[in-house]
This record gives sequence, C-alpha cells and structure tokens, in this order.
Amino acid sequence: MPAPEGSQHRRDIQGLRALAVVAVVGDHLLGWPTGGFVGVDVFFVLSGFLITDLLLRERASTGRISLRGFYERR
Repeated sequence: MPAPEGSQHRRDIQGLRALAVVAVVGDHLLGWPTGGFVGVDVFFVLSGFLITDLLLRERASTGRISLRGFYERR
C-alpha cells in the first residue's frame, strides 16, 4: 500500500520495527534471541518516534493537534 500523498514513509524505521517484531517472535518460538523484551522496547521506541513525528507535522500544518483525529486515522 503506497504512503498517503504528502507523507514521508520511513522505510528504514519500518524495517527496524519489523526486525524488532521478528526478535520477539523468535524469542517466543525458538528461545533465541534471548531477552525478547529488547525487541519490544525497540518496537515501542520506534513507534513513539513515528507517532511523535506525525503529531508534530500535524501541528506544523494545522497549528493544532487533534488526538481524536489521530486515532480516527489509525
């Protein structure tokens, strides 16, 4: 699915999130890599970065942030 017009799809960050998910799934299924919580931490940090970036862009373009609008778009 292509990124919406005007957005900057961060394939690098999305790839890192995917690797974090693979680490968690690998820990659950294979017991490797140990410490799957690291994958969870990485996933949440990167997700927070992406969400913050979206909210800051909304503020820059509209002058305000609508959390309701943000969750409706999700």
